[in-house]
Amino acid sequence: METSIYPSSTPELAKERARLAPEIHSAFKAFSARVFADGALPEKTKQLIAVAVAHVTQCPYCIRGHTELALKKGATEQELMEAIWVAVEMRAGGAYAHSSLAIDTMSQLKSSGQ
Repeated sequence: METSIYPSSTPELAKERARLAPEIHSAFKAFSARVFADGALPEKTKQLIAVAVAHVTQCPYCIRGHTELALKKGATEQELMEAIWVAVEMRAGGAYAHSSLAIDTMSQLKSSGQ
């Protein structure tokens, strides 16, 4: 059996977070609830954004949690996969865009004779 480097997210872990910093924990929960509430964007859209961002930040807990919440808010598997592909493109796009730094460095070194 393969073991994960990530501990399981449990109610006990959540209680411990709240116990160790109750005011911050409460503020974070209130902030999160407000962020994901329907507004200019519906909650489903916000959850799809969260799934994409979770893939860019590579947070396994966020990927699982927001995928589940997106599905509960009516997202389809196809919508989720498209959101994930947007994240993939953006992450790859960052590497592509930043390649200009390496090309610039190579050019500078070449022109300086190094």
